[in-house]
Parts: sequence; structure tokens; C-alpha cells
Amino acid sequence: MGALLWLLIPVGAGLIAAVWSSWALRNRKTGDVAELAGYARFRDAMEREHSVPDPASDPV
Repeated sequence: MGALLWLLIPVGAGLIAAVWSSWALRNRKTGDVAELAGYARFRDAMEREHSVPDPASDPV
């Protein structure tokens, strides 16, 4: 009986590891959409030309 009890320890650890790995590798698509949309807005803002005139072309 003692040997079976000791055998339950690695079996239980294996089950816990399987549950943890399936939880860690789950598909997380819910938060990515908002983050990607924010990144697209940031990229668009950085690519836009600014309306600040060039001081070298300004007549003095």
C-alpha cells in the first residue's frame, strides 16, 4: 500500500503539470484586438506629415 501511495505523487504532479500547461498555452485573442488597433492608430499618427512649416524655407 505504501508503494502505491508513493506512486500517486508523480502521477498527481504529472496531472497538475498537464493542467497548468494547457492553461498556460490557451488561446488569448480577446485582448489582442484592442492592442493591435491602438498600435495601428499609433503607426498612422507617426506616418502622417506634420503641418509645422520648415524654418529654412520661411522668408525673413
